[in-house]
Amino acid sequence: MMTDMAVWDPAAHPTARRPAIWTVASVRWAALALTLFLAGLVAQLLDAPEFVWWTAYLGGYVSGGWMPARDGLAELKRRHLDVDLLMIVAAIGAAAIGQVFDGALLIVIFATSGALEDLATRRTEDSVRALLDLAPERAVRLDEHGGELVVSAEALRVDDLVLVRPGERIPADAIVVDGASDVDQSSVTGEPVPMAKLAGDEVFAGTLNGAGALRVRVLRDPADSVVARIVAMVAEASATKARTQLFIEKVEQRYSVIVVVATLALFAVPLAFGEDLQAALLRAMTFMIVASPCAVVLATMPPLLSAIANAGRHGVLVKSAVAMEHLADAEIVAFDKTGTLTSGRPRLAGVEVAAGHTETQVLRLAAAAEQDSEHPLGRAVTGAARARGIAVPAAASFLALPGRGVQATVEARRVQVLSPAAVPGELSAARRWEESGATAVVVLVDDTVAGVLGLRDTLRAGAAAAVGALSDLSGRQPVLITGDNHCAAAYLADQVGIAEVHAGLLPEHKVEIVRGLPGRVLVVGDGVNDAPAMAAAHTSIAMGGRGADLTLQTADAIVIADELNAIPAVVALARRARRTMLANLAIAVTFIAVLVVWDLFWYLPLPLGVAGHEGSTILVALNGLRLLRNRAWLAG
Repeated sequence: MMTDMAVWDPAAHPTARRPAIWTVASVRWAALALTLFLAGLVAQLLDAPEFVWWTAYLGGYVSGGWMPARDGLAELKRRHLDVDLLMIVAAIGAAAIGQVFDGALLIVIFATSGALEDLATRRTEDSVRALLDLAPERAVRLDEHGGELVVSAEALRVDDLVLVRPGERIPADAIVVDGASDVDQSSVTGEPVPMAKLAGDEVFAGTLNGAGALRVRVLRDPADSVVARIVAMVAEASATKARTQLFIEKVEQRYSVIVVVATLALFAVPLAFGEDLQAALLRAMTFMIVASPCAVVLATMPPLLSAIANAGRHGVLVKSAVAMEHLADAEIVAFDKTGTLTSGRPRLAGVEVAAGHTETQVLRLAAAAEQDSEHPLGRAVTGAARARGIAVPAAASFLALPGRGVQATVEARRVQVLSPAAVPGELSAARRWEESGATAVVVLVDDTVAGVLGLRDTLRAGAAAAVGALSDLSGRQPVLITGDNHCAAAYLADQVGIAEVHAGLLPEHKVEIVRGLPGRVLVVGDGVNDAPAMAAAHTSIAMGGRGADLTLQTADAIVIADELNAIPAVVALARRARRTMLANLAIAVTFIAVLVVWDLFWYLPLPLGVAGHEGSTILVALNGLRLLRNRAWLAG
């Protein structure tokens, strides 16, 4: 009993608000049908003239049945026999034999279940659509002289400089260039605590600035912001159909024909053996109602759509109902390392110095040489010096040495920061760092080794907990697949509790590993080199905060919040959606079987058959809607 609903286009409704329940057409018609049915019932109980309550009941027929009849006839023109049409035919048949009350009751409950389904779909859209309302309509754009101009937020363009004052919402996805503040990102990422934002940090459209003023540079067109992408992708996902749903609809076509044939046989055969016309038709109509697969059709999509919307509210985009099913099927997880289990931002782990030098001296000179470098290791060295309060002197004649390191003149001395491979001879300190899983860089002053720095990638918060939660969910420990060296990979794997490590892999080698793993594989990654493995896997999740576009296009789901704990949460939600689907199917099939057997072998009153059939339809729809609640995410 699926009602066609237009896919909501966020571009066409930039300032849409959550609609009231009465804006849904099917709700208004169902309410009118119920009102007319109750009026007819009251008139009948008060012994009003027959034409009065017949008129009220037939008005309920028209108001509650015209939309399903229209949809059913449209499907019939396409040579598809829809369950909507079966219900209308059954109601008309009941009226034809004088059972207008029973037919009207069928129409009312049928219209109510259809309205409930439309509300479920609308609520799925609204729960994510409301995010657009968070983005402010105006923004303060700064010109090159620092002058302020109030403009429409939609008019902002990439690289525009914007001032965000305390308490204001951020108008576009941007990067902080000046200022410091705490930003409440809960509306987008689900993080309950405001996040500290400094220069270089990314902020999202619609999030709430705290007590500090920020100057931010726009990273994306407002139409491409994280919020807009969440809305558009969830709307697109809501328009897809899961494999289970497609299978059910395929079976439904054949099953509906069988129901019609069986109904005709159940009417004609007893009639041929002398049964009363009204009794034969009443039994046949009852059979058509209780055998129709309305609840079966509704068993799958409400849980999946509700799960997609719930995940979207918590910063995880699941691209389709099929993707949600695949996440539920995953049997083993394969993690990338850098940028996935780690932040991709190395930090200084330690300094070993040669005779005649101190840690402060070596770090001071290395930071001076690296201060003009864009390499992550260079930024880590400079950041470590400043974090220790070391004054970094100016450098001259900076030169980047591709594949080797950098060099510069600092206080009339030539300072080089090089990889161990670029330094003649073997350095025991560098070897020790590398064997411990760190990256070693050698600092030379006037061609003499002054010290060795060890740097490690920063482990993401909650990485070990996420790995453990996924192990519990799947019953199998995740594996690590990385292009990094084996020592670094083994060190990281030991920290998070992964035993199986595949290191030193090129993208094509990752594909081979994924294809060789037993069972359905979920790949979690963030970079371009992860995209081939994601495409080869059963399903995939991209860490989307800074993920490459190719990875985001390839993945079945995207963690916008960049929080690893969202991965076991969305997998658990997907599995809960699958359990709900199976429970719904069991409920639907049980109701149909019991009611059909009752009607075939005993006497099933038509009102009871209507209540049982339509009651099961409403029950499975409400059961699916439970996954919209925040509790469904937290339970994961």
